[in-house]
Amino acid sequence: MIKKTTCGFIAGAVMAMSAQTASAEITAGYFLEWPMPFLAAKASGAYDEALGMKVNWVSFETGTAMSAAMASGDVQLSLSQGVPPFVVAASGGQDIQVVDVAVSYSDNDNCVVSAGLEIDKDSAGELAGKKVAVPLGTAAHYGFLRQMDHFGIPLDSLQVVDMAPPEGAAALSQGAVDFACGYGGGLGRMKEYGNVLLTGDEKEELGILVFDVTSAPASFIAENGDTVAKFLAVTAAANEAWNTNPTDEMMTVIAEQAGMDLDAAKSAIATMKFPGVDDQLSEAWLGGNAATFMKGVADVFVEAGSIDSALDSYEDAVNTGPLTAAKGM
Repeated sequence: MIKKTTCGFIAGAVMAMSAQTASAEITAGYFLEWPMPFLAAKASGAYDEALGMKVNWVSFETGTAMSAAMASGDVQLSLSQGVPPFVVAASGGQDIQVVDVAVSYSDNDNCVVSAGLEIDKDSAGELAGKKVAVPLGTAAHYGFLRQMDHFGIPLDSLQVVDMAPPEGAAALSQGAVDFACGYGGGLGRMKEYGNVLLTGDEKEELGILVFDVTSAPASFIAENGDTVAKFLAVTAAANEAWNTNPTDEMMTVIAEQAGMDLDAAKSAIATMKFPGVDDQLSEAWLGGNAATFMKGVADVFVEAGSIDSALDSYEDAVNTGPLTAAKGM
């Protein structure tokens, strides 16, 4: 009798847990004007189906806002958070981890100088004393710092204004700033009013990598590893579909979901690379180099006075468990 009751209790508990799981929801952060293959999976409901729960999507303008939303518990996963804002949060003590490489995009993150100044990489020294719009604590901020260091432009000679890329583009168009740094649709609009100092390939030669990650609170990953793995598996499948057969139909859906017109979305995604799971798990990315790169970003930010201190190592800020599990799904 006791055995039967116990079994009944366990069965009831399992049913209750199943019901709880079925009604559970998670919230994922992403960027508008940032066309990526996962948006096609978002539109089709593939995430909800794979996870067995509703995935609510909320858009952000900066990766720093994503960090704040994860810290408050409002967002469980952030898809395509820039490495620099991730590093800023982790360095400040926020317990978040990288779970995959969302996108690599050296040409889709840059600084644009007003056409009227007629300044290029050979005359970049003339930027000293100028006013610049930069989204602080983002990938564009890191790229800006590295480029200014490369060109020997003293940071204290510049008037730096914190602006998200859309606002930076508007300020550049109005002549309110001399140059602006950004990414995505904002960068696309900046280019209508000026020129970049360095191409993506030239930046990579200087070791200025530009990539985004999928990140999540470490506690959420620890308690929901299977959910995170399923989420990453859907993203990986969408990337694989795009990498092997990028159809017009898929492109149209991606553009719509990104809130962009088709030509702008095509132009932006053409500069993006979406590494496969094996590549992401290799030494070149999450298997080693990513943590080393994060340490480099953190040290640059400390030197620039953007953050107080860096962690000794960022190896614990990378968790390859869910992505490894996603391979078998």
